[in-house]
Amino acid sequence: MTLDEIFADDLNNPPSERSLPWKESRDGVTVVIEPKPHWAEDMRAFRLDACEYCRYADWTAHGARTRFYGHIDTSGDAVMMKARAIIAREIAGGLWN
Repeated sequence: MTLDEIFADDLNNPPSERSLPWKESRDGVTVVIEPKPHWAEDMRAFRLDACEYCRYADWTAHGARTRFYGHIDTSGDAVMMKARAIIAREIAGGLWN
């Protein structure tokens, strides 16, 4: 499997069951949704181009009008790049067929 096939396959799952980040856009704002860790109450949506985030429930309810909070070092682009790098290393290591 290729990196893009793995991400595309994960999108077939409902949002609450996805294990990889994905992009969503509304009203001109694009975010990257970080899948929910077992300990978290909700998923987070990081703005693609800024170090800001909001709760996924707020994003789904209000879209671009959602209040975003500053994050010290994480943007949606960083979330997506980190996930892609991890999967690429796993592919190179033979963990995906």
